[in-house]
Amino acid sequence: MRLGGRLAGAIEVLTDIETRRRPVADALKDWGLNHRFAGSGDRAAIGNIVYDALRMRLSHAWLMDDDGPVALAYAVLLRQWGMTPDGLAAELDGDKFAPPPLSAASLSAFSSRDLSDAPAPVQGDIPEWVVPAFTEAFGEAWLAEAQALAGRPTLDLRANTLKASRDKVVKALERAGALPAHIARNGIRIPAGEGPSRLPNVTAELSFQKGWFEVQDEGSQIVADLSSPQEGEQVLDYCAGGGGKTLAMAAAMNNKGQIHAYDADRKRLAPIIERLKRAGTRNVQVHDDRRDLQALQGKLDRVLVDAPCTGTGTWRRRPDTKWRLTEKNLEERLAQQDEALTQAAAFVRPGGHLVYVTCSVLPQENEHQVAGFAARNPEFSILPAMEIWDRLFARAGARPHSRDGKTLTLTPASTDTDGFFFCLMQRKA
Repeated sequence: MRLGGRLAGAIEVLTDIETRRRPVADALKDWGLNHRFAGSGDRAAIGNIVYDALRMRLSHAWLMDDDGPVALAYAVLLRQWGMTPDGLAAELDGDKFAPPPLSAASLSAFSSRDLSDAPAPVQGDIPEWVVPAFTEAFGEAWLAEAQALAGRPTLDLRANTLKASRDKVVKALERAGALPAHIARNGIRIPAGEGPSRLPNVTAELSFQKGWFEVQDEGSQIVADLSSPQEGEQVLDYCAGGGGKTLAMAAAMNNKGQIHAYDADRKRLAPIIERLKRAGTRNVQVHDDRRDLQALQGKLDRVLVDAPCTGTGTWRRRPDTKWRLTEKNLEERLAQQDEALTQAAAFVRPGGHLVYVTCSVLPQENEHQVAGFAARNPEFSILPAMEIWDRLFARAGARPHSRDGKTLTLTPASTDTDGFFFCLMQRKA
């Protein structure tokens, strides 16, 4: 397909997302099934246009004076892919599959408007109602933090040290452009690429089938490391999901001790079984019924609560969720977090540790939650997370956000990772 056909395909997908209010991944999958003639490169280019458009939907719409799918798709090529109006017109000329040309009104607006004149939420490409939360979290830096969440994410991997060193994995993935990550000690990074370029399918690599590495954002790796699981400990990953942090902790413990991986959602938990086998992990028990954990109450050295959250820290990877998020969604998540923390805390032994993690950057889900929990449960105290950061990652130079050194927040702007919150608490002996 030429650029015109790819642009038209992206407009179809954006229209589907807008009219049917469906997840971007589902819309792209259906488009591919209905257009089987499109090659993998075509599908990747269409996906890039769609995701880029959604990441900067507000600013694209403001600059084009039009928030429709056609204007958004054209804005991607003109703003993010570096094409000029004349160059784009020449590229589409004679392509019978190209969409209608950009309207004169939108082209005029794009040529005359300056984004610095736009309202702050438009400049930051975030919903207006979350601006106060961003301001509380980041102060004067909130706009830069919001804009960083509208960029393309890298492809991050974690070397599984139970089977291979990071150097060995980097060498195996040399043709994919893999490099050691900047912060995570076993992290590997493949740059995001530009324009229509597609990321490599690393799960098709033989080294992946051998269990040498897992796909995992560097931020997720970092918070698993900050959790500080020790060899021989008894650990519970209370909201384990697909098992990314469980696998990372199992490797850090060198398959010694015991990790219990639990999630109330069996569908989310299901992939962990195959991942554990591939990774060669032998110290993990998987549970999908909370009643199976009753005998562990008050006995575990370390309990990780990777709490359900709004996912604001993952907006680079899931930009459609940015525009679907509501205050009601936030309220629901806050209630779920309270419940998860309260339930998980019962498993921590005296002197043991409770770890609270979210992939959110909103203070309501982060600092407010742990402060409220500690106030209601005086037997738990918050330990200084920045001391752990300095011990593990000072060499990297990057610093996460932290108001008082007790908790910390990773972000694309500060640590070049997805957004993650981390808090470590200890139960009094």
